[in-house]
Amino acid sequence: MKLTGTAALVTGGASGLGRATATELLRAGAHVVIADLPSSPGKAVAEELAAIGPTVRFVPCDVTDPDDVQAAVDAAAEPAPLRTAVSCAGVATPGRMLSRGGPLALDDFARVVHINLTGTFNVFRLAAHRISETEIVDGERGVLVATASVAAYDGQIGQAAYAASKAGVAGLTLPAARELARHQIRVVAIAPGLFNTPLMAGLPQDARDSLGQQVPHPARLGDPSEFAALVRHITENPMLNGEVIRLDGAIRMAPR
Repeated sequence: MKLTGTAALVTGGASGLGRATATELLRAGAHVVIADLPSSPGKAVAEELAAIGPTVRFVPCDVTDPDDVQAAVDAAAEPAPLRTAVSCAGVATPGRMLSRGGPLALDDFARVVHINLTGTFNVFRLAAHRISETEIVDGERGVLVATASVAAYDGQIGQAAYAASKAGVAGLTLPAARELARHQIRVVAIAPGLFNTPLMAGLPQDARDSLGQQVPHPARLGDPSEFAALVRHITENPMLNGEVIRLDGAIRMAPR
């Protein structure tokens, strides 16, 4: 699918993997809406990226709120047909099932799953509906890209909620792709490993270096631009569908 002259929605687009994705899609010629929390630097990011591509706009959005997501979808479809939606919004709140304080609060588990899994589904269902109304071009209408994680397969101690939520995203991919095939909409997920995102930025440099050295090759943290490059390839390669792609330098996470 050619991105030039189309529109794209990127949730979690104000930082990290989402920001890099928004940047790459703009460079490919797409109009982009950055959807992120009102407290995010989304407005400033949109202003900074304005010189790159056709148009870029920030829309405050909580991905678990249907009205917020619908507003973001509507805004994305204003300048051009919406054909791409990338779900990067999520949280990685750690928590052991059993700790000195007792069992993990059920609300803490539910919050992570609600944001990461239900939020992704909320974006997908509303974006898919809008994409399904567009004309077919070169045999397809559009593509949905989700962000899973290697934690879906190699979840570590303290990641029960996060790993479960990302496993849910991975599990959503194939049935969604099968269902949306009749609408000529593809669905693909990326499962990134250790990436140099704001989550990692809070760690000391030696800790980040140590984590990077755990990656077999290349022995470093991934750069968000590498995630974004894969998103672009997914949009442009019509044969990629129904797959969860590990982007991790061959790492398999240890228990802790």
